[in-house]
Amino acid sequence: MTTATLQEQLFRLPDLGEGLAEAEIVEWKVAVGDTVTIDQIVIEVETAKAAVEVPVPYAGTVLRLHAEAGTALAVGEPLITVGAAVAGEAEGTAGGSVAEERYREEEQAGSGNVLIGYGTGHGPAPRRRRGRTGGATGGGTGTEAAQPLGPHAPRVISPLVRRMAREHGIDLAAVAPSGPAGVVLRRDVEQALARVRRTATDPEVAPVAPAQPSADLALAPQGRPAADGPQRIPLRGVRRAVADKLSRSRTEIPDATTWVDVDATGLLQAKKALEAAEPGRRIGLLALLARICVAGLRRFPELNSTVDTERREILRFNEVHLGFAAQTERGLVVPVVRDAHLMTTVQLALELARLTELARAGSLPPDRLTGGTFTLNNYGVFGVDGSTPIINHPEAALLGAGRIVDKPWVVDGALAVRKVMQLSFSFDHRVCDGGVAGGFLRYVADCVERPAILLADA
Repeated sequence: MTTATLQEQLFRLPDLGEGLAEAEIVEWKVAVGDTVTIDQIVIEVETAKAAVEVPVPYAGTVLRLHAEAGTALAVGEPLITVGAAVAGEAEGTAGGSVAEERYREEEQAGSGNVLIGYGTGHGPAPRRRRGRTGGATGGGTGTEAAQPLGPHAPRVISPLVRRMAREHGIDLAAVAPSGPAGVVLRRDVEQALARVRRTATDPEVAPVAPAQPSADLALAPQGRPAADGPQRIPLRGVRRAVADKLSRSRTEIPDATTWVDVDATGLLQAKKALEAAEPGRRIGLLALLARICVAGLRRFPELNSTVDTERREILRFNEVHLGFAAQTERGLVVPVVRDAHLMTTVQLALELARLTELARAGSLPPDRLTGGTFTLNNYGVFGVDGSTPIINHPEAALLGAGRIVDKPWVVDGALAVRKVMQLSFSFDHRVCDGGVAGGFLRYVADCVERPAILLADA
């Protein structure tokens, strides 16, 4: 009788597309000893653009997890080792080869983003890459990789959960996990925090032990304590991407900002009228401003452009791919509404709501976070009147909208209380001069005050 041998197959962090070179592990979906199938989601990672669920191209038993939650890995570094019995599970082994071949074909076809399982469940095959230590990394048995996480290793915990526990003084060791493989989830920390708060009024409730600062910080991937100095917090994920993009914007773009106060009473009245015409459908202020911006860019196309610094050319786009700033738990992201110039106000409202929900859930595909040609930022939701917004590189302009407040305003020679907001407009002075920028902002302001102006361009 032939004895089946175990063949180890090492899966490395694949190319995530969109120029992403690394990712941080958020949560493992499997544990050592689990059985996995081809294309099964085994891990969630966070890149500079989005949270991504990664499928494995092999079938078999999980032998090793090469990194813990909170670890930042470069593309090509060891992720998971799966073992398959050569004799007893030949079908699974052959399936792995078929899956790898399919991934190679998709990559050669120019997908560049085939790993991400947004409905496809596909992932690229491992490829030879240069690791962080400078040595070549590629296919192999994985014997050179880190030791597996044993059953007594620290529980796999999301960096967001660690941070939440640290900020509220919750000892993770005292929290009962409810996630798979003993993972402590956010709801577990929230329940523990609720118990701590009830302890003050209910002595029968057993308190959760407060975290020890030194031990907690030692485990936290978000930062590390310094002996005689401030806490050092690595720039990772979305925070790092934002820092890099804004720094590059300030370095490369000679920007200027202009602003104007506008009477938004008419815009709010138009909003109510549209919602009354579409019962049960909410049309937000952002959708109305988006519609106005699209009309403004049609009149002033110089602003729907970018500058190719290497070739010293201005690239002016025919399509409007409208980005909008969205604040999430992971930080500030800018989802992009593709072909916004082809949408009605109602369609814009639906797409803005859909992308906002995906952004907050951390499930936006990377292609929805790139390729914008103009950005809209409604910072009024934070209760502020105005700002000098930084252009979203490599775009050429950004419109910011402040909060709407009651203010005295002169209407037809008489003083009245109106709904007033401030609009701020930052533009790249290389693509236009102040006349074009001022003309665009004035057109937007006029549409806010008298939305019927949009009918002229409808």
